[in-house]
Amino acid sequence: MNLLARLKAARGGAQKLGAQAEQDLVAWQALPRAQQSRSHFETRYVVLNTEASGLDLERDRLLAVAALGVDGGLIRPADAYYARLEPAPAETLVGLLGVAGKNPIVVFNASFNRNMLERALQEQLGLTTDFLWIDLYFLLPSLFPEKLERPSRLGDWMAAFGIETFQRHHALGDAWAVAQLLLAAQSRALSLAVATPRALAEHEQAYRHKLKI
Repeated sequence: MNLLARLKAARGGAQKLGAQAEQDLVAWQALPRAQQSRSHFETRYVVLNTEASGLDLERDRLLAVAALGVDGGLIRPADAYYARLEPAPAETLVGLLGVAGKNPIVVFNASFNRNMLERALQEQLGLTTDFLWIDLYFLLPSLFPEKLERPSRLGDWMAAFGIETFQRHHALGDAWAVAQLLLAAQSRALSLAVATPRALAEHEQAYRHKLKI
């Protein structure tokens, strides 16, 4: 069974994809996983964010998704994606994967955004992904305790750094703010010899262990 046939079998009864989306999904599946031991400025990170009907993971549903590339220590506005799930949720998610590639993924509040995305990918595409996830909700206070000592809301971190965005509570608008916070995190992490995506993830996990989360 070839790769396309295996993907179709995994998707089961999910929405049928158009021919281009099928090809794009096969191309994404064939990508190698990005190296996690390169320096921040040799790495393309992708900020992912979501909009949902509410904050209850059990009852609410995903409405829109966004991605924004941060490559070589620069935010790339042309390397951005925003789409609502309806009327073609499977194709929207294939588009998101196309922008994300298999690069390290940065989110703010992984317990919500990651769970929403992973559930949608499983339901719509039959996919279980293996991204390296980095959650700024925990990483930022571990790097900047002098600003906020504990995990705090995105708005609090934006205020702490004087960051603005074009639209709050919008998937891409908030992703723009998260990307700016990622640049600050990279700079501080380098000063602590936390110099790679894998090291960032391990630093976050150590902080979570300290908090017993």
